[in-house]
Amino acid sequence: MEIKIINKSHHPLPQYATPLSAGMDLRANLTEPVTLQPMQRTLVPTGLFMALPAGYEAQVRPRSGLAVKHGITVLNAPGTIDADYRGEVCVILVNLSAEPFVINDGERIAQMVIARHEQPQLVEVDVLDETERGSGGFGHSGRL
Repeated sequence: MEIKIINKSHHPLPQYATPLSAGMDLRANLTEPVTLQPMQRTLVPTGLFMALPAGYEAQVRPRSGLAVKHGITVLNAPGTIDADYRGEVCVILVNLSAEPFVINDGERIAQMVIARHEQPQLVEVDVLDETERGSGGFGHSGRL
């Protein structure tokens, strides 16, 4: 599959870090560093614009290293970029740590996974089929 992309940043196109990586790194495209205070959120531009094929979405996900080392995560994880969106790809970052975090130009801030999706027909009914689990959820199995 090919994805058409416009790169208005001054960084290379996103790429996979290893041959079996599911996500490709997105980089901040900034004119100056941005300091993200504790519990603050911000929209970080990437300078990328793309046209996904019908039936696909791009999922924007946190980078595990930023999360574990600095408490930085993607606020609406995973964020969805729809196939008909043509605006700039931006990432909503939040600082969940107790320390300020500086986002520098070119820093890898998130990862993007391209995924196929379906648009099912919803059929309204009065009753659903029974299962052993039923309506049990949110820890119903007793496991943490």
